[in-house]
Amino acid sequence: MTSSGTNPAANRGRGAQESVSAAWELLLPAASAPARGRGRALQSALREAVRAGRLAAGTRLPSSRELAADLGVSRGLVTEAYEQLTAESYLRSGRGAGTWVSGSARAAAGGARDLAPRAPGTFVDFRPGTPDLSLFPRSAWAAAHRSVLGRLPHSALGYPDPRGLPELRTALAALLTRRRGVVADPERLLVCSGVAQATTLLGFVLRGRGMHTVGVEDPGSPEHASLFASTGLRTVRLPLDAEGLAVEPLVRSAVRAVVTTPAHQFPTGIAYSAARRSRLLDWARETDGVIMEDDYDGDFRYDRAPVGALQGLDPERVAYTGSVSKSLAPGLRLGWLIAPASMTDELVDRKRTMDLGNPAVDQAVLADFVAGGGYDRQLRRCQRAYRERRDVLTRALAEHFPGTEVSGIAAGLHIIARLPERYGPEAGFISGAAAAGIALRPLSDCGAARSADRSVSLVLGYAHLAPADIARGVQRLAEARQGPR
Repeated sequence: MTSSGTNPAANRGRGAQESVSAAWELLLPAASAPARGRGRALQSALREAVRAGRLAAGTRLPSSRELAADLGVSRGLVTEAYEQLTAESYLRSGRGAGTWVSGSARAAAGGARDLAPRAPGTFVDFRPGTPDLSLFPRSAWAAAHRSVLGRLPHSALGYPDPRGLPELRTALAALLTRRRGVVADPERLLVCSGVAQATTLLGFVLRGRGMHTVGVEDPGSPEHASLFASTGLRTVRLPLDAEGLAVEPLVRSAVRAVVTTPAHQFPTGIAYSAARRSRLLDWARETDGVIMEDDYDGDFRYDRAPVGALQGLDPERVAYTGSVSKSLAPGLRLGWLIAPASMTDELVDRKRTMDLGNPAVDQAVLADFVAGGGYDRQLRRCQRAYRERRDVLTRALAEHFPGTEVSGIAAGLHIIARLPERYGPEAGFISGAAAAGIALRPLSDCGAARSADRSVSLVLGYAHLAPADIARGVQRLAEARQGPR
């Protein structure tokens, strides 16, 4: 007897009884489940009670006869549940010793978080990189899906060629040759989970060949550095000039691989000059180097036909990458990589070990969509919409932020806007916009040095916004930080 007059053993007994009693209440819904699934429901409910700690470790369970009577089920169901969970180590038992809750189970972390990059509560999000997902051709895609499932042989649902389905590689090769001037051999085309995976595949192969560093544009996409870092490669930032990637710093860096966006440089929006494209290819030939061409939005040019891909000039020195992330939707996770012949086998081996290939049905649907002309129609639809939205954005900036300079060619899904000094400093402008519910991306986020003066340089995305939202967003931005007129 303790000093308070209580019996510890009795307390433990009462605690175990209370734990069992509470757990049985959780088992009652399982006992009333349909007859065919009642056994599985009982096992699942009992398993969850142990895993969540509602049946504590060391708790002795009632006999199968007692529990069956309490729940109003057959003794066989309870016996089977005890045996199954004992085999799984949730319970333990011994001859003549009864059945007990083991100490093996631990509660799992609850709830599934959504880590998708979104900005909840934002009035208008001008950050670049996303197309208008409402333009996704749901009806045409659903029709292609039904058509594919109706004719796809059973064998096509097995593990696919890690390069991609032959029909998709053939359709993409024809598309890229026609639209982007790429030298596209279906045997050298790999279907990837977007440009991100294509970049990672190249990184692994380059690292396997003994390279340690890769050159990237400065300013440029921040994602390249993290993707290459995951493969063990360091990145060296290389400056741009008015014609594209500056060649002299590239030569001095001693790298033998470099990432470029020559058709529409991200984020500056320039197109590499013809002379600079030729000089880059000369560098690759002289150094036995390789150029990765990220053609992330090459189809979207609004004032003239798009400049053809760099890869078409020397397919043995340029690894070409692209995806449907801007033309259809990034959630499809479908892209392509066309590499020099000398790298293809290594890339295929790495792709095989990475994921055994992309989902066969999704590939077959895209092949049907491309071959049937749906992809070309989608591009025309998006081009019309995005050209209008770019015009709305530039007009709104001219109205509400007089003196703003919009740079880069009329292409892509974003612009660079340099606001006059009276709207600076940049940090204050960004924080004021955030307080007003406007999400912005400063050019400095892409590696560019902040301006020495008080001007504000922004990378403004517009493709994902309706024209009315663009106009309202710029107006609210002006109201949030009024500059002297």
